[in-house]
Amino acid sequence: MTVSDLFSIEGKTALVTGGSRGIGRMIAEGFVDAGATVYISSRKAEVCDEVAAELSSRGTCRSLPADLSTEAECRRLADALAEREGSLDVLVNNAGANWGAPLAEFDDAAWNRVLDLNVKGVFHLTKFLVPLLAAAGTHDDPARVINIGSIDGIQVPRLETYSYSASKAAVHHMTKVLALHLAPQHVTVNAIAPGPFESKMMAATLEAAGDAIARSAPLRRIGRPDDMAGAAIFLASRAGSYLTGTVIPVDGGIATTK
Repeated sequence: MTVSDLFSIEGKTALVTGGSRGIGRMIAEGFVDAGATVYISSRKAEVCDEVAAELSSRGTCRSLPADLSTEAECRRLADALAEREGSLDVLVNNAGANWGAPLAEFDDAAWNRVLDLNVKGVFHLTKFLVPLLAAAGTHDDPARVINIGSIDGIQVPRLETYSYSASKAAVHHMTKVLALHLAPQHVTVNAIAPGPFESKMMAATLEAAGDAIARSAPLRRIGRPDDMAGAAIFLASRAGSYLTGTVIPVDGGIATTK
């Protein structure tokens, strides 16, 4: 096997949720450029369609919009994909929401909106896509589930994002639980825990304190799109086929050197 074969995902089929912007788009772009057939999903259909059309100029990208905060929508997305594909090599559970508010003002809405999408959505979509993942996976080349967590689920964030950090810690642990139970079906489950990257979710924070955040990272910079795409391609390729139940911080050392 050549090195290029080791890291190749050419010909694989992937679904990236939240794939129309931010980290999801970084991963979708990387997968498209690497020769995968990529489906992206997001809540806003017109945006999802526009991004899929744009990425199609570089490879194969298709739009399947869905609001993954409900079990019914997770089932509908899985069914829609099953109408188009007989198997799924890679599922990237990236769609997520954040919420920040002072402790005294943090109400049920702040928990429900975040947990419904960040935790329950990841679980339900994975559950409904197991048949397609199992159809793709083999003993030597398992199908892959890549959950997008956060370093806020590893370390204590300075911002008052109680439900977000709790949801990402839950995603990290659920990754390990799912890894155990899906391994017999030749499906691996791993998580990426991003640090600061330029995304809509991080825009206000980076505008206010981007330089300070970059200085706080041992590698002294904010994450780039190729950093995120590279980590996801590694997990989706032959090079990552013997990993399961791992949480990989991609954060310039912020959470791993303190």
